[in-house]
Amino acid sequence: MARDKFGEFHPGIQFLFFFAAVVITMCLFHPAFVICSAALAAVYLFLLRGRKALRIAGILLVVFTVISLINPLVNPNGQIVLFTWMGGRPFCLESLYYGMALGGMSVTVLMWFACYNTVMTSDKFLYLFGRFAPALSLMLTMVLRLVPDFTKKAGQIAGARKCIGKSGGGSRKEDVENGAAVLSSLTSWALEGGIIRADSMRSRGYGIGRRTSFSVYRWKGADRLLLPGMVLLLAVVFICMAYGAASASFVPHMEIAPLTNGKTLSGLLAYICFLAIPTVLNIVETIKWHSLRSKI
Repeated sequence: MARDKFGEFHPGIQFLFFFAAVVITMCLFHPAFVICSAALAAVYLFLLRGRKALRIAGILLVVFTVISLINPLVNPNGQIVLFTWMGGRPFCLESLYYGMALGGMSVTVLMWFACYNTVMTSDKFLYLFGRFAPALSLMLTMVLRLVPDFTKKAGQIAGARKCIGKSGGGSRKEDVENGAAVLSSLTSWALEGGIIRADSMRSRGYGIGRRTSFSVYRWKGADRLLLPGMVLLLAVVFICMAYGAASASFVPHMEIAPLTNGKTLSGLLAYICFLAIPTVLNIVETIKWHSLRSKI
């Protein structure tokens, strides 16, 4: 998707959304909440990254499967034994369900972080926290950019080596040597970049006296309308959690809050409405754009 409507809102709105989405997802193991959060995270990730999201989804599906199967292997607690292994060690259904819930939660958090890295750019993060903790904000921004920058640069180095016929592809020894050469070049690039960045910051007086800042971000009418709605939805979800209406336990036996409970259903609907905000905004924007285009 070329344009993200939610990404045009104030950075404070965006940070609040992702912070709440990640924290609540990590706290809830109720299957309905996990499934809804995973589905909405996947849809928003697809809107942001298009076909690249399918590759990410394939990797996360493997992660989900591994976590789901490992948990019952190391946690034999449960009442329904599916089979035994290693001399009678039980493989229980409850442990499998718990592993699926844990895997779903982990994968969903990763998807929300992938959306966060796309929407919350470094300048937005510095805008929010640069005045309160400039050194910490700069360090966190550099850390968050570390993996994407290294991945991109490693691809460029590998591509350049392939163009001159030194991409390996033969024996295992040649592949190892090629990987070591790429790693060596990447390390040299990182060290050189760090020195250049440090000299540039020193020459511009970083750390000397008080810093001034400029920002293009301003609170707009749409931000003031969206923020109270988000807070209201979060309040409903937290009330649901406080009353235990979103609780779920799997071992040694399953106890899951039923959706027939009014508090559980209200909390789930509020949770869905909150997490669907970016997707709904983008869908509405797309419909509006196609409508205006058809009138031309």
